[in-house]
Amino acid sequence: MDELRAEHAVLGCVGRLGRISVFPVKSLDGEMVGQARLLAAGSLEYDRRYAIVDMQGSVVNAKGTERIQLIRSRFDLKQGSLSLAAPGMPAQSFSLPSQQAAAEAWLSRYFGFDVRLEEDVQHGFPDDNSALGPTVVSTATLQEVARWFDLDLDEVRRRFRANLEVEDVPAFWEDCLYGPAGQTRRFLVGEAVLEGTNPCQRCVVPSRSARDARPWPGFSRHFAEQRAATLPPWAPRDRFDHYYRLAVNTRLCSGAGSVLRVGDSVRLAEGST
Repeated sequence: MDELRAEHAVLGCVGRLGRISVFPVKSLDGEMVGQARLLAAGSLEYDRRYAIVDMQGSVVNAKGTERIQLIRSRFDLKQGSLSLAAPGMPAQSFSLPSQQAAAEAWLSRYFGFDVRLEEDVQHGFPDDNSALGPTVVSTATLQEVARWFDLDLDEVRRRFRANLEVEDVPAFWEDCLYGPAGQTRRFLVGEAVLEGTNPCQRCVVPSRSARDARPWPGFSRHFAEQRAATLPPWAPRDRFDHYYRLAVNTRLCSGAGSVLRVGDSVRLAEGST
């Protein structure tokens, strides 16, 4: 009965959008923004807009190329400029697209093989092509994960790279945003309607330091043990073939072109509870 009460209380929570992050170049550093527009495909404007691609057409990302995590980058969304710095490389800024070839040359020297920057303005380069919407997590969830590993909150943010961070809700609240297998749940961020599709499967990236790519032995095992032990009653267990999952993948239902803003309310849609 106590678990049922807790579930109903959480389903009725109204959170607040506390943080928005976009990652203009896939696998490079994110940019915290005060607002972001939803594209027709459902993704946030500028999120994973560019990808680093080798000459065979494969995306160069942190899953397979850990050295990418040593690159520090900034992307000026207004100016369209990309700043890059890495060990053994000169820090430089490049205006895109006019200096794209120079940026590609810098990246090629760093990796030791030829790469190019590809751009997709309409869709970006998401990990989950069936759920192009922003990934969602609560601040309390990230704080709990930080406690599991004795990490600071910003380090956990950099490791898990979620787009939308919801405040004023309990840890793992976002697990109420998807339903049992075969079902989705709709929720509102401001006036936009999205649906949670699944708890996000994590890769090797969160197991490494976001600053120097040092691996944490046993990270995924310890994470999965803690996740299984703390899975809330509102999280459908049939969605967890394993417990190395955190944050929620989403799709846009309505509101293409609308702007999400820090401070917007976040709540389940009527009928989704």
